Amino acid sequence: MLYALHEMRHAWLAPWNDVAAAHRDLLTNPFNPLAYLPASRRLAAGFDLFCRVTHRYEKPEFGLTTTAIDGRDVAVEERVAVEKPFCTLRHFRRDARRSDPTLLVVAPLSGHFATLLRETVRALLPAHEVYITDWTDAKLVPLAAGPFHLDDYVDTMREFIRFLGPDVHVISVCQPTVPVLAAVSLMAAAGEPTPRTMVMMGGPIDPRRSPTAVNNLATRKPLSWFDRTLIHPVPLKYPGGMRRVYPGFLQHLGFVAMNPARHADAHWEYYDHLVQGDGDSAEAHRRFYDEYNAVLDMPAEYYLDTIRTVFQEHALALGTWRVRGELVQPGAITRTALFTIEGELDDISGNGQTEAAHLLCTGMPAKRRSHFLAPGVGHYGIFSGRRWREMIAPRIGDFIRRHA
Repeated sequence: MLYALHEMRHAWLAPWNDVAAAHRDLLTNPFNPLAYLPASRRLAAGFDLFCRVTHRYEKPEFGLTTTAIDGRDVAVEERVAVEKPFCTLRHFRRDARRSDPTLLVVAPLSGHFATLLRETVRALLPAHEVYITDWTDAKLVPLAAGPFHLDDYVDTMREFIRFLGPDVHVISVCQPTVPVLAAVSLMAAAGEPTPRTMVMMGGPIDPRRSPTAVNNLATRKPLSWFDRTLIHPVPLKYPGGMRRVYPGFLQHLGFVAMNPARHADAHWEYYDHLVQGDGDSAEAHRRFYDEYNAVLDMPAEYYLDTIRTVFQEHALALGTWRVRGELVQPGAITRTALFTIEGELDDISGNGQTEAAHLLCTGMPAKRRSHFLAPGVGHYGIFSGRRWREMIAPRIGDFIRRHA
């Protein structure tokens, strides 16, 4: 019912959005004499802000068409390497004859699209052959494709690692640190070749350490509350009609609720930038919120499995997690090198939660393990922004080449 009401709200606002856009365009048209009146810029800014607040944001493009290698621009072609109902493995193929390390970047299935890691991929492209997991919006996956559980996530990681071969290096950002560690652990226990390195960034390997508001919510509410309150069927208008999901619009409300004052200030500043004619600052706001406001629906089975297994039972940290009956034993990993990265100011995955992987991977010698706490860095700063480019990405590149 809630999902249907959300769709009705969008349908009701759509014509008003069109009217506001028409007025904005009219008041900013240089051929319109009214555009030069003192109040016109404020009115146009108000209409523009209304359009952005009521707009439906679709999945953005990666838009990575070139990279710089050895001081020259090189073309990049985005290709589909493996396509599955819930995930597509994308390859950013560079037009360069180099034998650089192959990277599998595992994007989180936690609300935003994989394009949130655009800057992550951009920084890695000059010196690596990059693949990324591009998760599908669950409302677009027909019921005939079946459910998608946390176990299916682990199976998908194993399949992609096998596909890319034993020399692959895996970078997991936030939520996928858990299923990636499980996948590599199961491969090691089965005697399969495992990746050269695992780089884990800001993930809840042991959410009991430095618990955040996200961790506290998961432990204070019973699983039935999440099922009853957050899970809704997809409307029939979509290919995945009647699939049970955690809707993207509810996740977005949760993101905003974590820092409501910050988002309110950002939109007020955007309005001021429009009034003052500061086009560069206004465009920076648009770029950020075009990505931030684009969200996907998560399969209900996967979301509830994650709440129970990772945040309530702490099954990975306690050594009790079984995937399709097989016990996950990180201590079985001996060939792979481990690099964990945390942000000092991370308010989603607290300090020590990712570093806990070192206590579980007892089969790795100390010389093959490393940890870095990035000073002054929050959750998003781990994989995007200046500190990511200047402080974190170079360390990842050095670690990969040291253990390639």
